[in-house]
Amino acid sequence: MSEPDQRLFFLLQRAAHRLRTAVDRRCLAVAHVTTAQLGALYAVRDRPGITQQELARVLGLRESAVTALVGRLTAANLLLKQAHPREHRAVVLELTDAGTAALNAAEPEVDRFNAELRALLGDDGFVRTAEALHRLAYWEI
Repeated sequence: MSEPDQRLFFLLQRAAHRLRTAVDRRCLAVAHVTTAQLGALYAVRDRPGITQQELARVLGLRESAVTALVGRLTAANLLLKQAHPREHRAVVLELTDAGTAALNAAEPEVDRFNAELRALLGDDGFVRTAEALHRLAYWEI
């Protein structure tokens, strides 16, 4: 039996692409949102009144990418932009009822996908992988 591929960065990239593509298909089918949009909706739900600049930090994206993402979400009536109470140039983001409905529609599909990953990796493998990916995600390079 040959040794498994040890090119970790390549494997992480490939796995991330395949997983994102699969979950995007599922989320689009049930909630009409992608995983990137879903991440933004979760962040706004979890941090009411978040600004676009804060959303960029939370998602690890450039502000220009978040501006485009928020534009698509507001155009789809999933997010609402309001004037910031103290900063005249900033806006705060809030979920609309449609945004909440999209989250509610996507959550069972995301839960099913995570259950499939847990079955594939086993309980210990799932937990260890999640811990390792968390360390990588917040590693100060």
